[in-house]
Amino acid sequence: MKTPLTTLCYIEKENSYLMLHRITKKNDENHDKWIGLGGHFEKGESPEDCVKREVKEESGLTLNSFKFRGIVTFNLSDTLTEYMHLFTSTDFSGTLIDCDEGKLEWVEKSHIKNLELWEGDKIFLDLLEKNAPFFSLKLNYMEDGKLIYAELDGKKLNLQTNVR
Repeated sequence: MKTPLTTLCYIEKENSYLMLHRITKKNDENHDKWIGLGGHFEKGESPEDCVKREVKEESGLTLNSFKFRGIVTFNLSDTLTEYMHLFTSTDFSGTLIDCDEGKLEWVEKSHIKNLELWEGDKIFLDLLEKNAPFFSLKLNYMEDGKLIYAELDGKKLNLQTNVR
């Protein structure tokens, strides 16, 4: 059984994020979505250990430094709760490799919201762009992937405007 603890990292270069288009795996809750890099913790890992390992495995890149930006509690109906540790990095080295989970692509930040994303990702991507201080974001989804509730730092968000 996989741990409910995960990481997600947005790697930035020249005003673009490295995005993973999840098109390869069958029965993937992220199928057809564009996301950052990351995955589930392994036994004994810290969030920092996990994000470094996952980025290396999925992209071939080594994170030289990174910033821990927030925690996202992701609830999918009654079937899944995930506690995602969100990171960003502009300091990395190495050469991109092919990813067995989908296609990696540098996407200009201004174009990211036009991609097939989880609705809640748009909320935390806005927080990252605004350089918000460390945050806790709770996102509740229906089984069909519709976002039905969001809470930022313990305060309900208006899903129409993403404000408290």
